[in-house]
Amino acid sequence: MQPFFEQDKLSLYCGDLREVLPTLPENSVDFVVTDPPYGLGFMEKDWDHEVPGPEYWRAIARVCKPGALLLAFGGTRTYHRLTCAIEDAGWEIRDCLTWLYGQGMPKCGDIGKLIDKAKGAKREVVGTKLGRPGYSLANHGRTNEVYGDLHNPKAECAITAPATPEAAKWTGWAMALKPAVEPIILAMKPMGGTIAQNALTWGVAGMNIEASRIGTESTIRTRGDSLTDAGWASTNRPPVGGSECGRWPANLLLDDEAAALLDAQTGGYGGASRFFYCPKATKKERGPGNDHATVKPLALMEYLLTLLSTPDGGVILDPFAGSGTTLLAAKRLGRRSIGVELSEHNCEIAKSRLQV
Repeated sequence: MQPFFEQDKLSLYCGDLREVLPTLPENSVDFVVTDPPYGLGFMEKDWDHEVPGPEYWRAIARVCKPGALLLAFGGTRTYHRLTCAIEDAGWEIRDCLTWLYGQGMPKCGDIGKLIDKAKGAKREVVGTKLGRPGYSLANHGRTNEVYGDLHNPKAECAITAPATPEAAKWTGWAMALKPAVEPIILAMKPMGGTIAQNALTWGVAGMNIEASRIGTESTIRTRGDSLTDAGWASTNRPPVGGSECGRWPANLLLDDEAAALLDAQTGGYGGASRFFYCPKATKKERGPGNDHATVKPLALMEYLLTLLSTPDGGVILDPFAGSGTTLLAAKRLGRRSIGVELSEHNCEIAKSRLQV
């Protein structure tokens, strides 16, 4: 099968991975980093109607070398099904990383409003949320680089009063919490011998801890920054114990808002700064016309690719490539990567991002 797009060290295929991957050589991929569908029916998208079953992960395992590691993002409501599907396909579950962020938006409505809507009752507008944090960042000298602009600020930010006694009784109740974490399943294709034998035979064994240590001073990660030789860090703060080379990577990853909150709770130094964190993908990072709903931040993907890298860098596979963030991160790191994406629309978005 011919790639949809090729450039230097990357290849992007458009099609069902169960049809694409059988055309690739067996035992040719060193590790996998991917963001598959969560099976939540997100925004009524067809691609998110179910969690990919074992047949998908068996096809992925076929092209992976023995001992290859896999990182797969999951949703908090369905990651158990994702984990079972990966395990049922023959992978060994090794850990579960957690990406903690502070910029999630609740995806549910007030039950009082829903009751009024069901009764056909018109609610009176009594105020506006415009200018409050989270609704109009421009009033605070900032621009909303993450979520984009409001489509109808007056209507979307209106504060309304209950129109019926039943709605008043249920005002303040809702069906969901604010999303703030995403689990990332860490799995491994079984090895045929010892770790040492696997390293010597296949060039794959474990994680690149030294390259992924969390810096403790003089290295700052900010939006749009590239990797530095000094290591990964969140803030310019003095070390609090541990190795001079940085802290051992943890299975907890934080974004900047979550880290700031945890730092405040722990008195600053020695708090969340011991962990790597990064913000959600900005509008600039997403690129023009990128309407993909679940774009991951480049800094996070670069970190994960570094964590799983082999001494030779390794061939990276993203079998659910989406808008191409994993491939773009691999390109920035100078790594060989292969992407597979079912949607031609998403492939066009990825191609546009990768050509810049």
